[in-house]
Amino acid sequence: MIFKRQIWSVPAERSGDGALDISVFVTGANPKRRRAAALQIGVLAILSLLIVTSCSRIRNNGPQFNAETRQVTDEAGRRVTVPQKIDRIVSLAPSLTEIVYAVGAGEQLVGDTEYCDYPPQAKNVAKIGDTLHPSIERIIALKPQIVLVSTASQLEAFTKQLDEQHIAVYVTDPQSFDDALKSIQTLGDVLNHHDPAKTLVDELRRRSSAVETAVKGSRPVRVFYQVSGEPLYTIGRESYLTDLLRRAGGVSVTADVPGAFPRFSDEAALALRPDAVILSTGGSMGEANATAAASLKNSPAVLNNRVYRINGDLLSRPGPRLVDGLEALARALHPEAFR
Repeated sequence: MIFKRQIWSVPAERSGDGALDISVFVTGANPKRRRAAALQIGVLAILSLLIVTSCSRIRNNGPQFNAETRQVTDEAGRRVTVPQKIDRIVSLAPSLTEIVYAVGAGEQLVGDTEYCDYPPQAKNVAKIGDTLHPSIERIIALKPQIVLVSTASQLEAFTKQLDEQHIAVYVTDPQSFDDALKSIQTLGDVLNHHDPAKTLVDELRRRSSAVETAVKGSRPVRVFYQVSGEPLYTIGRESYLTDLLRRAGGVSVTADVPGAFPRFSDEAALALRPDAVILSTGGSMGEANATAAASLKNSPAVLNNRVYRINGDLLSRPGPRLVDGLEALARALHPEAFR
């Protein structure tokens, strides 16, 4: 409406009956009036052109979407544009590789890390380096449509380069057992495998509920979870493993320590006097972390022979086998509940 009022503000003459007098635009009218009117019309025409051009630029500078793309939000809160149909995936973490296969998208996986060894067919996929130092050149050469990343900390080094190649980067960052299951379902949705992902998640929830029911009447065991013995690392408040221990009938003695996997002093570990120690070992870790730290040798856990070695792949990978880890933890801490 403002635009119309500006147009009709041209000072034309009106006749006695109030009608607009267009004689100013007719040849033969006062030359000065014709020139003034022509000048105003020219200005209005230029303004109109600028308005149309500006609106066009505003539209063109916005995100360009079409029927071939869609937007999703990853677990770092980033809006990510991905193709409607994803045929080429690169995974930068063993847990993500396991999820890709578990939801039925294994044939779409064209690249993963040297640590991606499960399921067995993951070993035959092109390797792009390790989790912390992937080769950007190898990733780009594989021409993926999406790269799956396990934590936001991996982003800074290479996101810009992948953006320039129009390769989407999707981040997962589970901090609880429920978050891990949500990651499975969300990735299934992103990769267009919703139904298999839902079936899988429903089954994992059923199994986890069975574990929690079995240990419900048992007294929680005070546990020190040893990620590595030298230097000593454990789990903290932000680790999904702290939640997993609780569901298995334990309570982490470091549950209030800030961070996900904090380094811990020997003195602090000794002072905690845990009743049980969990060692994440075996699997792809081999014999690493197979012995309780020296600072724990006089703890009730070691003195009472309550040091439990559990396959690290089941615990360190927040994917579909995490429930296997939950079951192993519960059976170690509360064997009486499963007799």
